[in-house]
Amino acid sequence: MTETAGEKAAFRKVALVLSLAHAAAIVCLGALTVLTLPPFSYLIIAPATYGGFFFILRGLRPFRAAVTGWTFGLGYFAGGIFWIAESFFVDADRFSLLAIPAVAGLSALLAFFPALASFAFAVLARSRLSEGLAGPLLFATCWTAAEWLRGHVLTGFPWNLSSYALVEYEPLRQPAAWIGSYGLGFLFVFLVVLPTHLIASRNSRRPWGLVLALGVAASLWGAGQTRLWLGIEEPTNITVRIAQGNVPQQDKWRPELREETVSRYIDLSSQGDVPDIVLWPETAYPGFLDEVEEDRQRIMRALPQTRIFMTGVPDRVGVDADTIYFNTVQAYDPKGRSLGGYAKHKLVPFGEYVPLRKWLPFERLTESLGDFTPGPGPRTLALPGIPFVGVAICYEIIFPGHVVDDAIRPDWIFNATNDAWFGTSIGPEQHLAAARMRAVEEGLPVLRAANTGISAVIDARGRVLARLDLEHTGVLDVPLPPALPRTLYARFGDWTLLPLVLTCWFLGVGLPAIAKKLLATRKGV
Repeated sequence: MTETAGEKAAFRKVALVLSLAHAAAIVCLGALTVLTLPPFSYLIIAPATYGGFFFILRGLRPFRAAVTGWTFGLGYFAGGIFWIAESFFVDADRFSLLAIPAVAGLSALLAFFPALASFAFAVLARSRLSEGLAGPLLFATCWTAAEWLRGHVLTGFPWNLSSYALVEYEPLRQPAAWIGSYGLGFLFVFLVVLPTHLIASRNSRRPWGLVLALGVAASLWGAGQTRLWLGIEEPTNITVRIAQGNVPQQDKWRPELREETVSRYIDLSSQGDVPDIVLWPETAYPGFLDEVEEDRQRIMRALPQTRIFMTGVPDRVGVDADTIYFNTVQAYDPKGRSLGGYAKHKLVPFGEYVPLRKWLPFERLTESLGDFTPGPGPRTLALPGIPFVGVAICYEIIFPGHVVDDAIRPDWIFNATNDAWFGTSIGPEQHLAAARMRAVEEGLPVLRAANTGISAVIDARGRVLARLDLEHTGVLDVPLPPALPRTLYARFGDWTLLPLVLTCWFLGVGLPAIAKKLLATRKGV
């Protein structure tokens, strides 16, 4: 009995509906994974989201796996970076129509990294490398490799790394001091997909898998708790004031409001006892401060006992017939004299410059006279009377292993940022989470000054000692937290990832195989 044309068409429609439903479910699974990250940090759902994704990938052919990975990634990134759309409404008349296409396009582009991880997993799994505990190890390895590539390809965008699910859990974030965020993400993903693997695979229902999982989890917690217990350092005798002016982004560069902005920051900075260091956020001063002697003197007269004043500020330099612009943090002494500064080297595409400007007909979201030029890289500032300071401007703090000058290690990090572009969305909370992980990785306190929030003081173990929430106006007065000794990750960077992965593969796959072979040999004898 043959099918009619109508029946075939009906079957095709049903198949299409089922395929779309399947794709929608995977997108939702990816979006739900965002709930494992700050500001939610619902760690309990990680086995369901990552484990469900792992279960779906099992047995798929490489191309199908890649499509599935891209679909999962689309939900993951759209759910995690949707707040970027808010920046397009700062100048709504020009850019609001681009908000949704921009978020969708960026999410679709970033989704190629989970697609690559899924493709690699499917290819290697077909060669029987996924038997036993090798399955979750292989998945975690491919996922971590894709995350590392996402943080380095082109300019890199390591936002919402999987390890950030552990930021709010004090002992569990501490191992980043030894293995970094990528290494911690590898162990996290392995652990959360292992239950699904043990349930779904009869070949893996062995005590060894449960023992290894419990051993890794206990080691993470134990090592982290030990780092928290060992050594309680006293704060330094250096006092710091962080000013959060809470100036809306759409008002920051309006000429008629310039005086109000400067006065607000001066009033906040000069109230009460004046500290040793005063910190203002990224581009807090709406102009070229090094060219305005009157304002420099005015600021420093209000801060008579301050040793160092540091502020985010644009800068410009004439080169031949052209002028080049930098996004900088500049330092000044009590007499208003420049002590040097730092120029941001990781610039935001389409925010601070337009990539391939000669060929791409796009405008920048920010108003200025020209594109910013990147600085030479991380730099430690030696300023009189205070400990050495490293500077990371805005989203530079999201790059593991790239926030500190390796030649001269600072004693603290000043993260000047302006998250006013993103309103009260979850973006600033995610940004803060990245800063906390950098503090743990480097063993250095991070002092964060944000225009509209979240300003914060973070110690070298990633604890938030003080914070000013979004859309609050005020100051944080704190003693400068102490630095810890240089961490293993600070010494070797992402090279710590390789021995970690190899050790896990040996314990999870190599050692059981050796034991099995020895047992078979003994029986043979």
